[in-house]
Amino acid sequence: MWKPDRGSDKPLYAQIADDLARRISSGEFPPGTRLPSERSLAELLGVNRSTVVLAFGELRAAGIVESRTGSGTRVSRGGWGAAPKQTPNWSRYAEDGGFLPNLPLMRRIREALSRHPSLIDFASGELSADLAPAAEIAALLREQDDIAYLGYDNPQGHMPLREALASYLARYRGIRTTASSVLITSGSQQSLFLIAQCLLAPGDAVAVEDPSYCRSLPMFQSAGLRVFRLPVDEHGTRPGDIRALRKKHRVKMVFLNPNYQNPTGTVLGAERRKELLEAASGLGLPIVEDDPFSLTAFGERPPDPLKAMDADGSVLYIGSFSKIAASGLRIGWMVAPNAIVERLADARQQMDFGLSVIPQRIVARFLESPYFRPHLERLRTELQFKRDLLIDALRKELPDQVEFAVPRGGLHLWCRLRHAVQDGKLLDEAIRRGTVFVPGSVYGSAPGYVRFTYARPRAEDIGPGVAAFAEALRAMEHGPGGP
Repeated sequence: MWKPDRGSDKPLYAQIADDLARRISSGEFPPGTRLPSERSLAELLGVNRSTVVLAFGELRAAGIVESRTGSGTRVSRGGWGAAPKQTPNWSRYAEDGGFLPNLPLMRRIREALSRHPSLIDFASGELSADLAPAAEIAALLREQDDIAYLGYDNPQGHMPLREALASYLARYRGIRTTASSVLITSGSQQSLFLIAQCLLAPGDAVAVEDPSYCRSLPMFQSAGLRVFRLPVDEHGTRPGDIRALRKKHRVKMVFLNPNYQNPTGTVLGAERRKELLEAASGLGLPIVEDDPFSLTAFGERPPDPLKAMDADGSVLYIGSFSKIAASGLRIGWMVAPNAIVERLADARQQMDFGLSVIPQRIVARFLESPYFRPHLERLRTELQFKRDLLIDALRKELPDQVEFAVPRGGLHLWCRLRHAVQDGKLLDEAIRRGTVFVPGSVYGSAPGYVRFTYARPRAEDIGPGVAAFAEALRAMEHGPGGP
């Protein structure tokens, strides 16, 4: 009896749909044949009933089967592909679109969290609810009594927010800019999307850190870009590597996350920053600086961004409210030359006519309110506490199995496993034991690395979550029958 392959990157429901379609096409199930019930087929294949429901839905969308209340699911009587009226093959449309889906491991993580909300979540790169300024935002919402207009706003972003951000960037990040050079986006990811789609062309070469969050984004491949790696060591990216890639591959743009880099947590060294900016200026090479984590620095002054040192206009600077306050507000920003801001604002207007004015107003007020600085101080304290809980738990549960450098800021801990294991199988083992993480291969690294986000789980769940991961790792190392 055929069974779906749980080790495959293809979702179980899609495997089941493909197998049934093959058997129908071969005549094993002629037109009008009633298929097994969802429950019985789920038991036969050893999967959840919801998985079979999804598989049948795929077959219905393709016009291969039809379902009626009280009659079950049957092979279409008109003959697959021969009926005068057919349902569009939506599965084929979904597969053939030019915009690539998320990586298989990321889809597996998202599906697991959706189906099992009780999983201890070391995977989601966002703050837990207790770290968000919920009470402060609620107070600001209660003060929103002067909203006179709820129509479309400026596609570049709400002017009071752009002015507040210019003041914020000068005060906290040492960046001198004006409201006209700020573009409001729905977050760093939309900023990256706009850059990839509007400032680059298919076939262009770009350089990204290795490992890097950017390597988890299929949007670069969807845009037809050629992506080249910049290795990251304990001091960040080496400027010489950028020069070499520019010479060999004519790289047109460099994407960097210099402060508390995602996923490694490294900080680009001071000398390398100077040399990198000199190289960019000499080559006329734009740098996209993603800086979401700097204000989470633990017990130290946040490192200056490259943009604060940029005397030649080489750096496009992007940031986000998600990592320092609340991802649900969906507010990010970009600092760029006016020509770039206008180009991207025009493109974004074609996408959505601009962001909602209400969250923009809230963020503008929060940045200028007496709530903001105390929130940052509390956030840093709580993140450092959670980081230390995670480190203590790893040292207790896996003293000889993992290696890591202690990050001085950010939300993530990057770990190397002493013995490499298969990423997908380790993830499945961890999910079965009640926890989830991000395998390092998602970020372009070799097998044997994992990223834990300590900002997401509750403090009381960090120890049990690490214990569950340790059980999964030991099961992988010892194989069937091991402890």
